[in-house]
Amino acid sequence: MTTRDLHTRLAAGLSLAPATRNASATGSAVDLTGYDSATLLVQFGAWTDGSHAPGLEASSDGVSYAPVPDEDLSATPAALSGAGGANAAQLVGYRGAGRFLRATLTVAGATTGAAMAAAILRGHGHLQGL
Repeated sequence: MTTRDLHTRLAAGLSLAPATRNASATGSAVDLTGYDSATLLVQFGAWTDGSHAPGLEASSDGVSYAPVPDEDLSATPAALSGAGGANAAQLVGYRGAGRFLRATLTVAGATTGAAMAAAILRGHGHLQGL
């Protein structure tokens, strides 16, 4: 019988809490210890104005962070700059070796901004149930 339950195979770590943003933001770190894979989940809600570019930073020590290079991502996170990209979610796989990940958002030209949130999905836990 096929097991279709992803709940026991994934763990979500919130990096940027849901909020309407009109300024750039850096999310909380998510520790990948005990997991062999990670995916950035970006969710955009209503858009009013500005350009909102999500990104991902990695660190080996949880102190010094650097942007994740394109070769360590399955795709480039898509920026939101119009109503056509609002109310959507995107997944970007991470292939790097960093222990800690955090989401970033670079905002330009926003007065009221856009609603958004970002989480790091951790997968392939070392123990069943992780």
